[in-house]
Amino acid sequence: MADSGTRKRNGKPASDTNGNPPKPTSTPKQKSKSSLSISDILRILGGLLLLNCLLSYFITNDSLLWGWRPWFIRPGPITRYFRGPLLLTDAELATYTGSLPNQPIYLALNGTIYDVSSNPRIYGPGGSYHVFAGKDAARGFITGCFAEDGTPDLRGAEWTYIASDIPLPPEYSPDGGEGAGEGEKPVKLTGPQKSYREQELRRARKQVRDTIEGWAKMFRGEGGKDYFEVGKVVREEGWLEREPRKALCVQAVKGRPKPRGLPAQDAGAAYRGGGR
Repeated sequence: MADSGTRKRNGKPASDTNGNPPKPTSTPKQKSKSSLSISDILRILGGLLLLNCLLSYFITNDSLLWGWRPWFIRPGPITRYFRGPLLLTDAELATYTGSLPNQPIYLALNGTIYDVSSNPRIYGPGGSYHVFAGKDAARGFITGCFAEDGTPDLRGAEWTYIASDIPLPPEYSPDGGEGAGEGEKPVKLTGPQKSYREQELRRARKQVRDTIEGWAKMFRGEGGKDYFEVGKVVREEGWLEREPRKALCVQAVKGRPKPRGLPAQDAGAAYRGGGR
C-alpha cells in the first residue's frame, strides 16, 4: 500500500492487482470547427444559381435559364392551366384567326391546339403563315403545300419522304397513277423490291412522326418562342375514315428524295431553327 501510494504521489499511475498498467483514459473528441452547416450549403448553392442566371443573361441577352422557358414561369400557360384545357371543334377553331381586335390566334397540329398570338406578324392577318391560323393543317406541315393541305389527314403524307424510284399508289398520285396508261396492270415487285419499299415506308413514317414532334416542340414554347398549348380539337369518332384520301400535292411529288439518296428534309426544318 505504501509503495502504491508512493507511485501515485510521484505522478505515476498504479498498476492493477495483476501488475498490468492501467488503460489510458479517453478524452472526448472536440467537434471540428470547420464543418459546414445546412444554411452555409444553401447559401453557396444560391450564390452559384444566381451567378449562373447572370451569366446566362449576359451571354444570351434574353434568358436567365439559357433559353429554357418552362411553362410555369410564363403567364400564358399559367392562366390556361387554371382555366383548364380548351375544347374546340374544327368549326369553332376556325374563328380564332386574329382577324378581330384582341382575338387570340390559335392553330392546331395533329389534334392539339396552340396559342401563337405572340407572333401576329407571322400568323396574324397578312402574315406569311396566316394560312395555318384557325385550323389543323398537320398535313401541310409535312408536305409544304400550305394552300392545298390545310387538313389534319396525314394518310399518305409519308410519301413526301419516300424515294422517287418507288411508284406512288394510285390513291396518292396527283394523276391517279403517275401517267400510267388506261388498262395497264400494276407492276409486280420482286422480293428485294418489296423489301426496299417496306424499308422506305418505315423510314418515312418515322420521319413524319419526328417532323410533327419537331413542330409540336416549337409550338409548346420549348424552342424559346412564346407559344403554348391551350387544348384539343374535338371530332366525331370515325371522322377520318369518312374523309376521302388526298393525293400527294405536286410540290411534294417533285420534292421526293432521289433513289437511295439522303432523307428528304421536312418543309419547316429551316423555319423552326431560324429563331423567328
